[in-house]
Amino acid sequence: MWQLQNAVRHYPWGSHTVIPELLGRPSPADQPHAELWIGAHPDEPSVRSDGVPLDKAIAAEPEQLMGRDVVDRFGARLPFLMKVLAADQPLSLQAHPTTEQAQAGYAAEEAAGVLRDDPTRTFKDPYHKPEILVALTPVEALCGFRPVEESLHCLAKLQVPELKPTIAALARGGLRAAIPQLLALPPEQREALVSAVAVSAAGFVAAHDPEFINTYRWAASLAETYPGDPGVVISLMCNHLKLAPGEAVFLPAGNLHAYLSGAGVEVMASSDNVLRGGLTGKHVDLAALIEVLDFTDGRVPVLHPVLGPGGLRYPVPVADFDVTFCQLGEQAGTLTTRGPQLLLCTEGTAVLASADEELTLQKGESAFVPAGTPVSARGPAVLYRATTNLT
Repeated sequence: MWQLQNAVRHYPWGSHTVIPELLGRPSPADQPHAELWIGAHPDEPSVRSDGVPLDKAIAAEPEQLMGRDVVDRFGARLPFLMKVLAADQPLSLQAHPTTEQAQAGYAAEEAAGVLRDDPTRTFKDPYHKPEILVALTPVEALCGFRPVEESLHCLAKLQVPELKPTIAALARGGLRAAIPQLLALPPEQREALVSAVAVSAAGFVAAHDPEFINTYRWAASLAETYPGDPGVVISLMCNHLKLAPGEAVFLPAGNLHAYLSGAGVEVMASSDNVLRGGLTGKHVDLAALIEVLDFTDGRVPVLHPVLGPGGLRYPVPVADFDVTFCQLGEQAGTLTTRGPQLLLCTEGTAVLASADEELTLQKGESAFVPAGTPVSARGPAVLYRATTNLT
């Protein structure tokens, strides 16, 4: 077992308090803390207590640290990444590719000589990026497309003449017609459309009209931050999800989503493939986005944990990762798994014990446990555990 040193990423949308408080640091007024990365992603690997970056350690001893099954399935790399995400402002609308899409897109950009750090680069690696977010605080998010009939009503109610082409496209050809129509608008039409939508939406909010009030409130707010961005209109066609602490949402490939506010533990396949669709000043690859997007409409379920080995488990339909909430008492319980583990302490003090060593994790600290290592833990503490989901 090794305690880990983890990197913090600072983005403008991040929180000034959540991650600093978790880590026991002062809250900087001028530097938002957006993400705490825990794992072996080559862009920001954690560092073991012996000073070795986790990705280098795994590459040197893959079977000893990952187990034969994991190496056979995923190669000599940790297939999952854990983050603490803390948002005071909305993130961009985005989607992630399937493995096949990622492999094809990555190969094409490599062959074309597009540099990895080029801002127009779309596929950073050949891996998919399904993910789950378990809420630590109340979280609001856009997640998938709401039923088309509901979107038609939501748009038409605004009575914005500039929306007529979008409504017509949605009624005629569904989301597959309406979304590209919006994203392909020239800048001057985008600005007029988004401005008119924001004014109308704000009017319904001011009038306390309860129907779609949260959707309209966010649209008006997003338009202030991203004037002229078609993502403001797309947000009207997305499900608005509210998660209470302990609830979760799973985001498969192709799901268009944006975290709006709140903090959570995020676990994902270890990839950095992000295709943006709006609410951003960064590059939007329209052709690749349309290829990747899942235009299925309907509700997105809120996930609740079920009792599993070691704690409350959040079942996901992928092999790359598995997430468990572990409420530790003073009596030790086993956390042994077949696969490698990342353990994050979010409350209290956790004492990990294996056959020949003991490791103490305070709030905000984390550890890596090699595959198959017999390990027990006691508290009182709360741990979030990420491991693989191979059967």
